[in-house]
Amino acid sequence: MLLPDWKIKREILIEPFSEESLQPAGYDLRVGKEAYVQGTLIDVEKEGKVVIPPKEYALVLTLERIKLPDDVMGDMKIRSSLAREGIIGSFAWVDPGWDGNLTLMLYNASNEEVVLHYGERFVQIAFIRLEGPARNPYRGNYQGSKRLMFSKRKIKG
Repeated sequence: MLLPDWKIKREILIEPFSEESLQPAGYDLRVGKEAYVQGTLIDVEKEGKVVIPPKEYALVLTLERIKLPDDVMGDMKIRSSLAREGIIGSFAWVDPGWDGNLTLMLYNASNEEVVLHYGERFVQIAFIRLEGPARNPYRGNYQGSKRLMFSKRKIKG
């Protein structure tokens, strides 16, 4: 079951919370203080924006910290206005028990640069209630993230 706006507001910890970002069946996450483009870490809060060049990807930190209960997961989609400009997002599920800011990957498939401004709504997250609490809620490598997080994948070979 997807959580409606009033349950999101009551049951999900979102800091900082914005009424403008609350949607009927989701919440629009905003561009946070850090991004990574073409090998460069960008202070988006200071610069005011992040520019994603054509045919390049960016890692973008959400402004919001999300804390999920053990019986709710998140599913994210790029906002349609950005999809219409050529932005594609690759997002994992946000597992029950998650707590932290999210690092999201965006790819600019267009032939024009795309500019995202600090605090701009760029991804919508919908919250899905599980049939019951997860027996093993998320406690992984990225738990508690407050900064942009690079891959912690371990390669065995």
